[in-house]
Amino acid sequence: MTDTPGWASPGSPEPPRDGSRPPADAPAAVPGQSAPPHDAPTAWGTAPGAPQPPYGQQQPPYGQQPPFGPPPGGQYGGRQYGWGAPPSPKPGVIPLRPLGLGEILDGAVSTVRKHWRVALGLSLGVAVVQQGVALGAQLAIQGDTGELTPVLTSLVSLPLAWLLGVIASALLTMVVSRAILGQSVTLREAWRDARPRLLQLVGLTLLNGLILGGIALLACAPLIGYALAGAEEPAITALLAVVGLLSLPVICWLGIQLSLAAPALMLEKQGVIAALSRSRRLVRRSWWRIFGITLLSTVMAWIVSSVISTPFTVAGMVLGWGDLTSRIDSGDAATMPPAMLVAVAIGGILSSTITLPFTATIGVLLYVDQRIRREALDIELARAAGLPEQGGTGWDGQAGPAPARL
Repeated sequence: MTDTPGWASPGSPEPPRDGSRPPADAPAAVPGQSAPPHDAPTAWGTAPGAPQPPYGQQQPPYGQQPPFGPPPGGQYGGRQYGWGAPPSPKPGVIPLRPLGLGEILDGAVSTVRKHWRVALGLSLGVAVVQQGVALGAQLAIQGDTGELTPVLTSLVSLPLAWLLGVIASALLTMVVSRAILGQSVTLREAWRDARPRLLQLVGLTLLNGLILGGIALLACAPLIGYALAGAEEPAITALLAVVGLLSLPVICWLGIQLSLAAPALMLEKQGVIAALSRSRRLVRRSWWRIFGITLLSTVMAWIVSSVISTPFTVAGMVLGWGDLTSRIDSGDAATMPPAMLVAVAIGGILSSTITLPFTATIGVLLYVDQRIRREALDIELARAAGLPEQGGTGWDGQAGPAPARL
């Protein structure tokens, strides 16, 4: 992946790799600090030398002008008034400015809608493989191992599902980075851009899991040791369970602190440890906001997943009810009937296809939003998207040079 200056972290020693960035000594475009255009109206009337409006569209006579600004619509007699704040550029799925909650959610939905072939095709392929492996393992075992059947099924299916989830997250990060700049992307291009970073992303995800899982294991170690020792004092057991539960806020806090590490690794070409540190810096003083948006998007994805998968679960229970009751009567309730397993797998495929790209996109947009708020990434992204500056006061909405590739 040839990264643009927009994705490089501040202070990166790598030089720009394309000609879209202006010289380092060129003044930055800061809205609101430049003079109005030569032909723009001023507080005292039309600037000298500016073309006069056609007959019949002159400005209102003295005493009829609005006291502190242009009339509604920002125009005088058909001429655009020049003192309003310029609109934020939007070359892709989000406006290039600090984002609100609605804009982040809308950006995620717009990414899936505009790039549905790549996003939904990728998530569909991942969901089919995940559910297919789990279904095959359950049908192959068919309760022959008794109560260990769910554990063995998880040991077979979860590692592959986890690996496929990491790959899907990497590819969807590339899709979102192109969608922000208004560029199209194919699955082959996303794979080409993400492939050099996949091994590091796998290591980052493993390290995240070890950190969070280690905290949980450390907090639950007294309870586990007490149970293995054969003691059954209810009061002590309840106290140790409370100690274990106290680790949940710590895990939640640290999980949000490290939640932006994956986009930083993929888009900034950071190392694993550097990406974790980068995430902590970006989340600092914004923990509650990121936590709220992440929680809300997770709840929304869960609701959508439940709405999609519940009819298939009910249909599976209806189709396999006779087999299920016979298994319960015989004491073999470790596995579900094949008809129920197939119906649940189909519902899981459809729900994962819809929710996986949505949740992955939310994480990338949160990363972009934090960099816009802290590092003025919107200016760099506007340059990378090929939007020309207009008098140093902002970016117009016209297409500029060929956009730089990420």
